[in-house]
Amino acid sequence: MKINRILLAGVLPVLLSWSCGSSGNGLHPVASGGRYGYIDHAGKLVIQPQFDNAGEFSDGMAPVRLGDKWGYIDSKGKLAIAPQFEMADPFSSDGLALVGLAGKLGYIKKSGQFAVNPIYEGAGAFGDHLAPVAVSGRWGYIDEKGAFAVNPQFDEAASFSEGMAAVRIGNTHGYIDKSGRVVINPQFEIAGDFHDGRAVVKSGNRYGYIGTDGKMIINPQFDGAGDFEDGLAVVSVGQRFGYINKTGKFEINPQFDKAGSFQDGVAPVWVNGRQSYVNKSGKFIWQPAV
Repeated sequence: MKINRILLAGVLPVLLSWSCGSSGNGLHPVASGGRYGYIDHAGKLVIQPQFDNAGEFSDGMAPVRLGDKWGYIDSKGKLAIAPQFEMADPFSSDGLALVGLAGKLGYIKKSGQFAVNPIYEGAGAFGDHLAPVAVSGRWGYIDEKGAFAVNPQFDEAASFSEGMAAVRIGNTHGYIDKSGRVVINPQFEIAGDFHDGRAVVKSGNRYGYIGTDGKMIINPQFDGAGDFEDGLAVVSVGQRFGYINKTGKFEINPQFDKAGSFQDGVAPVWVNGRQSYVNKSGKFIWQPAV
């Protein structure tokens, strides 16, 4: 059974999906020789490449894959939770992580024990102490004990951020508050999470950004766009990716083949099929050995 954790966050399919908004300890996954390790924010390799795949650190732990199973390591690279899951996301700021087991999704604590048993066909990360889950094809929100706070009623649902969450009702996306009340009417083709009071939306086949009142702050003009993280958002113009600030001005001009969100002051970018990292000035702080 295919595990479904894809929600509304896939505004740009090429963006990294490991951003969860909590402290990353300044360590970031890199690939070298077909294995994954971690660098610090200065580009120094601090955990040697040894994993088959790896995600971002959050609250002192990071998901890693060994063989076909995922577990978690601590900031020294030692296994803290043994590989046992079919998929694993970073821990959210609420202290729970989304994992997959036997084709279903649930949530674990940092001890590795389940806080919410894996019973869901689809699910997303906790945010503002609620998480989106799917039951019989409808999406609602549970609390940290697994009780429904918003009953399943939406066609899709994303994680809460800054008190609101994007949902799909029919063919359009809008936003609800934590009571489940619609606060921004469904009107967008795609909608992302709120960060820094801005959320990416797709309208008229272009991407722009709205404020918490639903009004456009940055007019739709990009071919692709991601959520704001660390004060910058990745966007694409044509086939190139760069980064804008909260006014919509480019801080790093479009020049990369692919790009991911900033975290702890650095962001992953791809040039000629190889992953590197840049800082907020656009300077490369790590590039793979040729």
